[in-house]
Amino acid sequence: MNGTRPLGVLIDEATLPAAAARAAVDLAAIGEQWPDLLAAIDHAPAAEWPPRESRGFLDQHPADGERARPHPDNRAPLVIREHPAPLNLDALDAAVAIERQLADLADRVAATVQRSSRSVPVPAVSRDAVWITHPADAADPARWHYAAPTSPGSRARGVPHAAQWLADRVTGKSDGDLFGLLPDRLLTDAAGIARDCAREITRALIRDGRTTRLNRACPWCGARLTARTEPGRVAEGVVTCPTGQECGAPVLLDDRGRRAWAGADLVGLWAAIGTGQQPGE
Repeated sequence: MNGTRPLGVLIDEATLPAAAARAAVDLAAIGEQWPDLLAAIDHAPAAEWPPRESRGFLDQHPADGERARPHPDNRAPLVIREHPAPLNLDALDAAVAIERQLADLADRVAATVQRSSRSVPVPAVSRDAVWITHPADAADPARWHYAAPTSPGSRARGVPHAAQWLADRVTGKSDGDLFGLLPDRLLTDAAGIARDCAREITRALIRDGRTTRLNRACPWCGARLTARTEPGRVAEGVVTCPTGQECGAPVLLDDRGRRAWAGADLVGLWAAIGTGQQPGE
């Protein structure tokens, strides 16, 4: 690659530069997990597994298997909202940092690749003409609008919008003559920031690939359970029983021959633990 990439054509992911493909994946993960991070702000972090922010999912698992989204993405940026007694300061700090980094990155990208707003004159009382932003440009939803003293601009639309807007820019999505070429250096910077933000959100949500030996016994065989969250995964993780095929739990074996609970199966596991079911019952 030399200098810039041509835009305005359909781009298959396999043909994307490695940095663009990586950034698109990280930005999608940020947007998908953002509601969970907002929800985590209102829940005190717990030392045990699963994280407290995941328990609402286990208690209210939708019948169709879709994730519940318990927290709305309010339209005011986090940095100007009031946060009365947040219960999880790590989650709040991570959310504010991610919001600021993505919005600042979008400002930089827009300053480089976005066509400047057109201006039109309006009648004025004085002899000097008064110029304002063309109404079509001011209302264009595809345009990134900068923050101003009286308005947060596009930042008010939230992190998922900023993440999607940036993903469109790094993957070369065009919108008429609105966007130009994204320089390689800025693409590399964008990929690095997206990767850092994706890692921060998975760390704050305790989804960064940690293994926890639970202080809980398998309700079917009495063996001590182990839980693991996979890096970057939105799912709550996997709980395994070391007994293997001899364990009578009504779930499948994983590739290492252990009974494994994931997704909707976790609901049944925690229900059995909560009711004090004894092995063999």
